[in-house]
Amino acid sequence: MIELENVSKTFTLHNQGSAVIQVMNNVSFSVKAGECVALTGASGVGKSTLMRMIYGNYLAQSGSIMIGDTDVASAVPREIISLRRHTLGYVSQFLRVVPRVPTLEVVAEPLRRVGRSEEEAEERARTLLAQLNIPEALWSLSPTTFSGGEQQRVNIARGFAYTYPAMLLDEPTASLDAANREVVLSLIEEAKARGAAILGIFHDEAARDRVCDRELDITVFAPARAA
Repeated sequence: MIELENVSKTFTLHNQGSAVIQVMNNVSFSVKAGECVALTGASGVGKSTLMRMIYGNYLAQSGSIMIGDTDVASAVPREIISLRRHTLGYVSQFLRVVPRVPTLEVVAEPLRRVGRSEEEAEERARTLLAQLNIPEALWSLSPTTFSGGEQQRVNIARGFAYTYPAMLLDEPTASLDAANREVVLSLIEEAKARGAAILGIFHDEAARDRVCDRELDITVFAPARAA
């Protein structure tokens, strides 16, 4: 479901004489349906960069990034939009929403975008918000006013509202209390059980051991640094 072949990435530092930094080289791996793979490696090795490349936020210099039948590395914008709407979900560490949109609508939005009814979308949103212990009194308010932990849980609810065939998870249990951490891990297990291919960054070792089938240390794809 997720397959990378010979993917490379560089950044050009335009404020430093257009110096070119090689971030990773010849990244090749796959994630099967129903499998959860953890990206590992030291801070700064490129885990988040790789996730953003797979989601289409960063452009790969070479190689292919196949999500189902779509090659993200060469896809045009309309293909990326369709992919994100129907196939590839992304739960980042930070909630980015339009101000003043109520929380219930924020969580229901992914279902509305694929044509689900208002009733079905809002019912799923209510279920997830309740599971993640967001008080009902807050559902009509914009999540931009919430605490960091509440925003993270709204972000998780939004990411799991639609049953994406493939998912990217960036630290989904970071800073959560034990009860909400358990809810998130259960949501991941449910997604795996229905056949979602999941790639994630999990610094929480216990969470990684529980939900991930294997680990991929991307240090092996990082270019050697001069001493």
